[in-house]
Amino acid sequence: MFEASGLPEVEAELTPEQQVERARQRDKEVEVAAVRLLSRREHSTEELKRKLAAKGYPEASIEAVLDKLGKKKWVSDERFAANYVHHHARRGQGPVRIRAQLRQQGVADDQIQQEMGATDRNWNGLAAEVRRRKFGEGLPKTAAERAKQARFLQYRGFHSDQIRAALKFDPDVDDEPEKDFDPGGGFDPDQS
Repeated sequence: MFEASGLPEVEAELTPEQQVERARQRDKEVEVAAVRLLSRREHSTEELKRKLAAKGYPEASIEAVLDKLGKKKWVSDERFAANYVHHHARRGQGPVRIRAQLRQQGVADDQIQQEMGATDRNWNGLAAEVRRRKFGEGLPKTAAERAKQARFLQYRGFHSDQIRAALKFDPDVDDEPEKDFDPGGGFDPDQS
């Protein structure tokens, strides 16, 4: 933290020139910490702000540094969101879960919608692939198996239409009434 750098603790004892120099040094220290975090992976602006604040840096310095890094295009919520969607979809997570996680990272809803719409991902196909990797090639034979697989896919972030497609479930065609089967689980993906 800044006080550990050996600078005087009391700013009132500093001349105006020394206060300006101390603020400049503080901003430089915040910038170094931010760039160090960004060198490991992309971060959203809000995520960087939280991490720097947790290290005890002053809010004014954090804001100034993030503005500077944003102008240099070193931190970009658009790039973060695009990378996040691509990476987490490759890991088998569905759009509902990815959208919720991006919101937690402080990405704006319109940016999330833009990135989710920009992807050419086949979410139904991804849900089917995730189901196959976890449960094998065969489709579930009982209502209990179907419900278990549906809950798993729901946890992974797929909505009910994608789950139905992955389980090849058509309520108009399938003979057996599925009392236990609720792929949406009462969860409206548009409300997430």
